[in-house]
Amino acid sequence: MAEELHRPIIVKKIKKGGGGHHGGAWKIAYADFVTAMMAFFLLMWLLGSTSKAQKEGISDYFKTPLKVALMGGTSVGASDTLIKGGGGKDLTKKQGQVKPVDGPPGKQKAVDIKDAKAALEKAEAEKLVELKNKLEKTIEDSPTLSKFKKQLILDITTEGLRIQIVDEQNRPMFESSKAEMQPYAKQILKEIGQMLNGVTNKVSLSGHTDAASYSSGGKAYSNWELSADRANASRRELVAGGMDETKLLRVVGLASASLFDKDDPLNPINRRISIIVMNKKAEEDAMKDSAAVNLPSDATSETIDQTLAQ
Repeated sequence: MAEELHRPIIVKKIKKGGGGHHGGAWKIAYADFVTAMMAFFLLMWLLGSTSKAQKEGISDYFKTPLKVALMGGTSVGASDTLIKGGGGKDLTKKQGQVKPVDGPPGKQKAVDIKDAKAALEKAEAEKLVELKNKLEKTIEDSPTLSKFKKQLILDITTEGLRIQIVDEQNRPMFESSKAEMQPYAKQILKEIGQMLNGVTNKVSLSGHTDAASYSSGGKAYSNWELSADRANASRRELVAGGMDETKLLRVVGLASASLFDKDDPLNPINRRISIIVMNKKAEEDAMKDSAAVNLPSDATSETIDQTLAQ
């Protein structure tokens, strides 16, 4: 009995583990995988549902997000995004994000509209510069026009691309004090008419004289009537060269009111025909002017002749 009392007691404890990393960790990995796949398919859907311009806007946002946040621009909050009905802070608004402008409180304007208008004006200006370069090359390469390139002046104005055909001292476009055009001037206008028919812009045409008083015809006929008749004669030659006459929005005579050489009002260069390939703003202004004098936008040569006669 004494030996049994002093026998050591051995207790065995069996620890049951959870399998280490083979427990619930796989569930977290699977959840991450599903989330990533959902994000991937959402990205694919967005790329397939947006236009090229919207993709460029998203790209610009991620390139310089701080610039868009501070200065405004196309972003995911704009009203023309995939969120129908609006954007910005309140999704029920249809105006999209707005940026306060200088002036009384509460007056705001949509930034995206302003940016879009500026982008269109820039693209139109670049198009007119490209047309100017093309016309200059055509004049240089043309056997007919290259002989008179000193009398052809091209420049960009606030109204658009201006093409001016000016007189030289010994080479006038018209007979003295008349609206009868010289043969070489007819050739120039016919060549220009063919070139202008390849652009979609509307055209304005004006006739100019120098400051010398009209030598004959009395008070009933002056430089104003002479410049208008010369402008109309030039219109007919442009149309004869192939230009669609519906492209013309304005044909006017300005006499010596707008001199090319203001320092020398009698300089022959003041006698000229000015053709303007109009930008959108100038076209809209001309449409308003034609409406004011009841001249339809699709006026034909007959209606223009009658208007000038009045």
